[in-house]
Amino acid sequence: MSHVPQIKIPATYIRGGTSKGVFFNLQDLPESARVPGEARDALLLRVIGSPDPYGKQTDGMGGATSSTSKTVILSKSEQPDHDVDYLFGQVSIDKPFVDWSGNCGNLTAAVGSFAISSGLVARERIPSNGVAVVRIWQANIRKSIIAHIPITDGEVQETGDFELDGVTFPAAEVEIEFIDPADGEGAIFPTGNLVDDLDVPGVGILKATMINAGIPTIFINAEDIGYRGSELQVDINGDEKALSMFETIRAHGALRMGLIDTIEQAAGRQHTPKVAMVAAPADYTASSGKHIEAADIDVNVRALSMGLLHHAMMGTAAVAIATAGAIPGTLVNLAAGGGERNSVRFGHPSGTLRVGAQASQSGSDWSVDKAIMSRSARVLMEGWLRIPGDAF
Repeated sequence: MSHVPQIKIPATYIRGGTSKGVFFNLQDLPESARVPGEARDALLLRVIGSPDPYGKQTDGMGGATSSTSKTVILSKSEQPDHDVDYLFGQVSIDKPFVDWSGNCGNLTAAVGSFAISSGLVARERIPSNGVAVVRIWQANIRKSIIAHIPITDGEVQETGDFELDGVTFPAAEVEIEFIDPADGEGAIFPTGNLVDDLDVPGVGILKATMINAGIPTIFINAEDIGYRGSELQVDINGDEKALSMFETIRAHGALRMGLIDTIEQAAGRQHTPKVAMVAAPADYTASSGKHIEAADIDVNVRALSMGLLHHAMMGTAAVAIATAGAIPGTLVNLAAGGGERNSVRFGHPSGTLRVGAQASQSGSDWSVDKAIMSRSARVLMEGWLRIPGDAF
């Protein structure tokens, strides 16, 4: 019996922020996968090694976590005044689908460097030494992002002394600006309220701030569901009852935010919205063993991604935290002490992170011009990726 041989596809494996993903230039993909559809999804599933009933992604490039089951497709931008179009696919580990509903803020840190190295940015926009400003069009959410990429002797500078909690080794700092990060035609609060009463069956009525900024996120108070807000992955990810509760909260929040029409649709939209719990500053020991003092942070935040507590913080959720923190009266802002602020330093399972946002109010409506954070990125491997030729 004959079998179709493997094919080779140019690809690059990159760490961006606290995530890792497989990056492709659109023109390097097989022709049938250059457009959205079943062929593209099937190809990316096989690349990552999903669906895997064992949950390990052993036969693919995925790392069996939501942070490492990711794909990126880049192309020269079709938008005016932008350099590159960035499309992100979150690949489910144990189910046969790719979620295209949101962005990955962590991998955004690697988009600019990959775009430069792949020739997707005009040479005249890259200085011999200094910082290249890469204008990114985030195609999933149709928003602009500006990445500031350090350049040395005309090449991307990846090594440096910038330390990011959740990443073992230092690297070069990449500053990212998320322009007008509110999703959904600028509607930061889809319900029109800073805080809502969210009725969750089996849980009760919870205070919730539901926000569309960076990525749709549902913030709840940790103490309202029996947590401190300083938990680590080991405290939650092995507790099936807790994970089921968080998924129920997520589904009902998605319905209230207008992201889905029925509760059942939440199962097909795992990447968004996110659920995060907030708490006032408190001492805790991070997963690395680093001791975090309450005085080091403004607020504690723990967020779930793809059904599990994240080991650090999703970059897009950090944008949501910065935006909510800048608006007086949200649960994030109240947990951080209330009042006006243009930045917040929050504690997460791996340590701390500072993010900034510029918010303004007109009548009862809030707007955010941009959110800013620093990340780092490093190419781990580049070359040819192989998959069976009949996999898509």
